[in-house]
Amino acid sequence: MRLLRRLIVCVVSAIPLPSQAADPVLMLLMTVAKEVIASAARQKQSPAVIAAPLRVPDERYPGTTVEPRHLRQLIDECFAYLSAAQRAEIFDSLHAALIDPRNAAARGNLIDYFASRALAVREAQRRLAHLSATDRDQLLAEFRVAVAAMPEDEAAQIGELLRQRVLPVPGDLNAQLLAALDSRP
Repeated sequence: MRLLRRLIVCVVSAIPLPSQAADPVLMLLMTVAKEVIASAARQKQSPAVIAAPLRVPDERYPGTTVEPRHLRQLIDECFAYLSAAQRAEIFDSLHAALIDPRNAAARGNLIDYFASRALAVREAQRRLAHLSATDRDQLLAEFRVAVAAMPEDEAAQIGELLRQRVLPVPGDLNAQLLAALDSRP
């Protein structure tokens, strides 16, 4: 599931700061969707590699005060919209990077960066869940404009992501975005 890893990387790196773009939520959704689509295309070109499960230590990661259970909890809290299997995949990917001896010098920074981005995803979800009706209508209108300008195959792929519910949006907004996409001329 490299696709999911790419999605998470895209989501956590695409969370805009308040001073950025006029509608950062729409930018987030579109960036995530485009990265997932690009990742899926790249994945089709390379054969799948099945990795052996990693041993998860009970102790702290070397050189840090963080235990694997802390990362699991952070992932479960910040990516609750994903399935348990998808959250496990995120953990496995992050854990593999953290136990890799080549990353020893960057371990603490990697944990800090991931934690800050995971919290940003959770905050973005919270903000989306509390959009006013006016802001939600504006978001949906801008989404319709953006998807109307897309090639059909790209719009279909975004629709599939919405159907799979892998974008970090509340369920009701996900349904509205999907309806807006399905009503595309």
